Formats: sequence, structure tokens, C-alpha cells
Amino acid sequence: MNHRVCIFDTTLRDGEQSPGCSMTVPEKLRMAHKLMELGVDILEAGFPIASQGDFEAVDAVSREFPSARVAALARACALDIERAARALEHAQRPRIHTFIATSDIHLKHKLRKSREQVLEEAVKAVELARRYADDVEFSAEDATRTEPAYLEQVSLATVEAGASTVNLPDTVGYTLPDEHAAVIRRVVEALKGRAMVSVHCHDDLGLAVANSIAGVQAGARQIECTINGIGERAGNCSLEEVVMIMKTRQDHLGLETGIVSEHLYPASQLLAELISFGPQPNKAIVGSNAFAHEAGIHQDGFLKERTTYEIMDPLSVGVPASKLILGKHSGRHALNQRCQDLGFFLTREELNAVYERFTAMADRKKGVTNEEIALLVRELTAAAVRS
Repeated sequence: MNHRVCIFDTTLRDGEQSPGCSMTVPEKLRMAHKLMELGVDILEAGFPIASQGDFEAVDAVSREFPSARVAALARACALDIERAARALEHAQRPRIHTFIATSDIHLKHKLRKSREQVLEEAVKAVELARRYADDVEFSAEDATRTEPAYLEQVSLATVEAGASTVNLPDTVGYTLPDEHAAVIRRVVEALKGRAMVSVHCHDDLGLAVANSIAGVQAGARQIECTINGIGERAGNCSLEEVVMIMKTRQDHLGLETGIVSEHLYPASQLLAELISFGPQPNKAIVGSNAFAHEAGIHQDGFLKERTTYEIMDPLSVGVPASKLILGKHSGRHALNQRCQDLGFFLTREELNAVYERFTAMADRKKGVTNEEIALLVRELTAAAVRS
């Protein structure tokens, strides 16, 4: 089995659809530059029918990166597909990504169409897209709430029509990892290698990353994801998390990507600059606390051997260094190390005296700064001289 997993980045499309994440065309180009440095396999640049800005973004990315695999999203209708094709005219490796919902919930309440009608429209959409591009992806929206036999039927029919990738989105973040794996495995086995199976998981229950990993374990070989996990509602699968799971636990998963992981943190920082917010401090991989240690036991172990409390080297994801945060939970080892970093080499008795005053200060504050630590040491040194 092929152990290479393709990373389909949809930061500029699905990610940008979330509140506060809209980007102008120049901003999308800046982000696209970083995504190309990162090494994403497919870059979904926009939804051309949605706005003139999205059309221009797809066109601009196609011109700027002629060798990239650039994708444009289109509903399963002629107007959308033709608009996507025009936006991709300057792409050397265009992908038209067309979709239609397949769950009974969506068919009844949103589309108001029968299964037969949706199947016919899906096939026609793929056939039309193939007239404009050799690389066509079909997505069965709300796949994980679709009746399995019907999902298999739609997947087979769209591949027969010319789709080279079948995406099975967990559109509302509803499924559990074992359920998701069963859905993916059934379609992988039905397609028998005729097309790549892709996963696109949302994070409504906080399971987007877990479901994506379960999907590739079941045979999917493309993950659709975003930087910082941005996206509709609770967001998408986080690119940095799935990439580092596969890299860090390669021993167990046996999977690999083409991502240059050292660009993960810079990509996260650039996105935060371009949109209206960044990741939460405790966000895995790229959060400001991801490689920060405050508890004394952790700090002591870290200072003796980094791998006691870090399973990744921060440099491997582009984070300059780990951080020891000095607060009320910190111990003498970390405080002494900080004092030495600041140029103070203390005896055991001096360290104990500084530590006593340090913990009293830390109990009243969210953290203690280097300047405050230096002042504590100087005051105690001056007091010792006077006595």
C-alpha cells in the first residue's frame, strides 16, 4: 500500500469562509507563498462562483505558481464548473473540485431532491468538469451521515465518470473515529485503487484530527485541512497537527507527507497576521504554550533531558526554542537556570532566599518577569552586603 499521504490545503477556501478569516487577493497570495514553501500537495485557492474576489484569487494563485496543483471549488452544476474552469485557465495542473450533498437530511431539507436526481447530477458534474481538467475531485457532502450503500454507489459512479479523487467529508463533525474508519474503508475497498479517497473533517465535536487519522489508517490517502484548523463553525482538521502526528508517530502509523515541517510555525504566524485572530495559547504544535513549561517537576526533568517532557523538538516545527515560564508552580532548578541566564550565579543559601521571595511574588501574579527576578537578586545581594 502507498504510505504517502497527500496534504490538500483549504486554508484559502474553507478556512477563509469562517467569520473573521476573510482575506484579500494580495493576502491570499502571501499565504499561498508560505503554503508552497510548506510543501502542500494541493492548494485550494477559492470558490470562484462565490465572489469576484474568489475568482481573482484562484486566477492569481494559478499565475503565480504555474507548477502547483491548484484547486477551485464548484457545486455540481454547469454554471459553477464553467466559472471554476475559467478561473483555472492559467494553471498548468488544475483541479476542479465539485460537490453535492448525499445524506438524506440534506436531500430532504436542503436540496429537496431524490437520491436518483443527486446521483445523476453528480455524474454529469464530473463529466463536465473532465472536459476542462484531467484532475477532478468529487465530494459527497455530509458523507458520514449518508446511507453507506448509497455513498458507495455515488462514489463508484463518479469515478466511472472520470473523478480521480473521491472526498468523503464529515461535514458537520458528527462521526466518531471507528465509525469514520468504517465509512472510509468501505469506499476504499469498493474503488479498488481506481481513485484516491480523501477525508475532510470538521471539528464540531473536537474530533477532526482524530477522524482524519482514522481515515488514513483505513486507506484514505488525502487529508483536507487548514493552517491553525480555521474553518466553518468549530473549524477544520488542523494541518500542523495531522502532519506532526504522522511524523512523530511514524513508527506506529507508517505514513508520511511531503510537508517541510520547519515551516509550520511561520505559516501559523503569517495566517494570524492576515486574519483577525491567532491560535489559542494551548493549541498543539503552534500555540504560544505548546513548548512552554511552568510546573517545577516538568522544568526539572526538561533541564536534565529535554525528551522527558517534549516529544518534538521545537525547531522541527519552526519554533525558535522551548520556554521555561517562571510562576508559582516553578521550582528551584528552573529559577536557578534563569538566574544564571541573567548573569547571577547563586550559592545554595542565596538561591533558597531568592526562591522564597520569588514564590511569594508569584502567588500574587500571573508570571514573574526577568526584570523582577533580577531585582529580587540585587535586593537580596545588597541586603547581604549591608548586614
